[in-house]
Amino acid sequence: MSPKRLERAAPPAVGDEFEVWFASSDAAQGWDELAQQASTGLRRAFEAIRANSRARTNPDRHHRLKGSLKTGNWKGTALEQWQFEVTGGGRIWYLIDDVALFDLPTIGWQ
Repeated sequence: MSPKRLERAAPPAVGDEFEVWFASSDAAQGWDELAQQASTGLRRAFEAIRANSRARTNPDRHHRLKGSLKTGNWKGTALEQWQFEVTGGGRIWYLIDDVALFDLPTIGWQ
């Protein structure tokens, strides 16, 4: 069965790793679809985000969004909004707070 809203996306974090949660059922479904298309790339993205959600080592694929997209709201709180490009058309959009990492309601597709 596919994960649902606010279910953990993977095994528990270890050490200083972030937890990853889905903000909606659509996000969980998008994650599952991306996993079917690019499982290795998605796993690498997941591990990179979990280890350092603000990493700037690969800015072409992993970066904070700019302009009006640089923040997103989660339960009334403005949080940093980032994106990780898994494939040419499959991207993970996520919000960061200092306690938990939340995926946006949808995974961006272009």
